[in-house]
Amino acid sequence: MNKQRLARIITLTVLAVTVGIVVAKQGGFNAAISKWTERREASPQDAIFAMLDAAREGNVDAYLAQYTGPMEQALRKVKSESPDFARGIRESGAGIKGIAVLDPEPLPEQRVKARVEFVFEDRTEAQTMFLEKTRAGWKIAAVESAERIKTLVPYGTPVQ
Repeated sequence: MNKQRLARIITLTVLAVTVGIVVAKQGGFNAAISKWTERREASPQDAIFAMLDAAREGNVDAYLAQYTGPMEQALRKVKSESPDFARGIRESGAGIKGIAVLDPEPLPEQRVKARVEFVFEDRTEAQTMFLEKTRAGWKIAAVESAERIKTLVPYGTPVQ
C-alpha cells in the first residue's frame, strides 16, 4: 500500500468518526432522521390557503371542510339553496392576483385572528378571519366584511 492511499484511508476514517461524534452529541441518528421526517402541524394559514384553493377549483366539499360552527352551517344552507354553489365560489376568487396572510394574532380558547389581503389589478381588499383549532385542525369560524384599501399604483403597472 502506498503512502497516498494510506493517507486517504486515515482521512476518511477520521472524518467518519468526527461525523459520528457530532451526530451522537445531537441526540443520535434517530433524532437526526426524525428532524428530517417529522410532519409539521397544519397552521391557521394552511386552512386559509386550503379554502382559497378549494374555491379556485370549485371543490365544494373541500371548501366547506375548512369552516366550522355557525359559519359552516350558514354556508351549507347557502349551498343547499344555490344550484351552482361551485361556480359562485370559483367566481369569488376571480381576478385575484396575489394573497397575503399576515401572522395570526392569538386569541383566548384556541382561536386566532388573521388579516388576509387580496390583491386585484385595480384594488386591494383586506379581510379579517377568525379561526378555531378543532380536532380536525384549524378551521375558519368567522369572517368580517372586506375592507377596500386604496391602491396608489394598480397591480402590474410597469415601473419607470
